[in-house]
Amino acid sequence: MSDRIAKHLNALPPDAAPAALRRCCSAEPWVERMLAARPFGDDQQVFATAERLWWALDHADWREAFAQHPRIGEASRGDWERQEQSGVATAAAETRQALAEGNRVYERRFGHVFLVCATGRSADQMLAELRRRLANPPDQELRIAAAEQAKITRLRLEKLATP
Repeated sequence: MSDRIAKHLNALPPDAAPAALRRCCSAEPWVERMLAARPFGDDQQVFATAERLWWALDHADWREAFAQHPRIGEASRGDWERQEQSGVATAAAETRQALAEGNRVYERRFGHVFLVCATGRSADQMLAELRRRLANPPDQELRIAAAEQAKITRLRLEKLATP
């Protein structure tokens, strides 16, 4: 393993490191704790630390991270979101409409955006997942959304060091 992610994170100057980490996960306590954990010995330490710090956060911190994600099927805020949600770009109009309605129902039920690691998923797959998860109890769904955020964070950490 090249440990390119650890090397990249360790080399970031103090003024650039917080913004880079926020691209991966926008929960401010997570960003602060990741900064405090530097330097990282290798990529596995980066991933293990990111995961451990994520699960140590409280629910309000999780919701802070969720709030920075665009809804599935809505205009994304950056290149990474467009790539991650690329499965929606070619979806049928009725699927995009069903996602929009499903997002509204989900947010009313759970109080946060529907979060799914969209990388490699089609719009139909994401819609099916949204519909399935609507039946979850709120406490279970919060943990599922947090697990999805953890997956997204890992993928984005990998992207940080990609030219």
